[in-house]
Amino acid sequence: MTADATPDPVLDAHHHLWDPGTRDYPWMRRPGLEPLRRPYGLADLREATEAAGVRWTVLVQTVADDAETLEFLAAAAASGGLVVGVVGWVDLRAENVGDRLARLRSMPGGERLVGVRHQVEDEPDVDWLGLAEVRRGAAAVAAAGLVYDLLVRPDQLRSATALADALPDARFVLDHGAKPPIGRPAWREWARLVAELARRDNVVCKLSGLFTEVPPGAPLDDVTASVEHLLGCFGPERLLFGSDWPVSTLAAPYPAIVRRTRDLLQDLSPDERQAVLVRNAAATYGLFPS
Repeated sequence: MTADATPDPVLDAHHHLWDPGTRDYPWMRRPGLEPLRRPYGLADLREATEAAGVRWTVLVQTVADDAETLEFLAAAAASGGLVVGVVGWVDLRAENVGDRLARLRSMPGGERLVGVRHQVEDEPDVDWLGLAEVRRGAAAVAAAGLVYDLLVRPDQLRSATALADALPDARFVLDHGAKPPIGRPAWREWARLVAELARRDNVVCKLSGLFTEVPPGAPLDDVTASVEHLLGCFGPERLLFGSDWPVSTLAAPYPAIVRRTRDLLQDLSPDERQAVLVRNAAATYGLFPS
């Protein structure tokens, strides 16, 4: 690409919206997240994406509350084509997961529901995904034709792998590469476990949320080894770009996240880069940007 060429458009497969003035976000109480405790709405998203050359997005849940999912679906419908998909939340342990998903799909914007996620990383039980009722709920998500996003800690990767084995017809997306412990001895174990999960053909992975895993004071280039490992494990045909905005603003502004991600993919062919930046997300979530 020449210096004055216009980069191809990007599909951001992972971002959030929130308003701490109207809802409690328990995870925001963690130290260091103070800058995030402000509203981020559609207008903020549009400003950020336009500056970064991002044309389409997938909006992802932030709390265990189906009311948020309803709000996200309505926001997607009102986004003018910017938000093309929503990964929402339902209680996987409920007995009527299928009915709950059907209700969400019947609401305004319901056709944009493309997946479900639970913040498993906040569950103390390392094998929460192995609970019988959770597996039953995940099976209902798959039966509804939706993707299940895996938000797990490294020590929960074994459980995620077992779930992928138990539901071979389900489609799974690993969020944030399971948060590699960059710069710590535990990185090698993360690398081994994520490689094992990647051997399951029904799992793809998001290149998202990695810059904020860099320890404070360390250069953002320290993500390179983790990105190279994920590329080696999943290949460019099973990786999706996601910004994790606004959380990503703790590390760098939105345009810088997109630019640095492009740089990390520079050794791929143009076709492979566009697979990571657009096509894989469109195929995984059943999106048809236009």
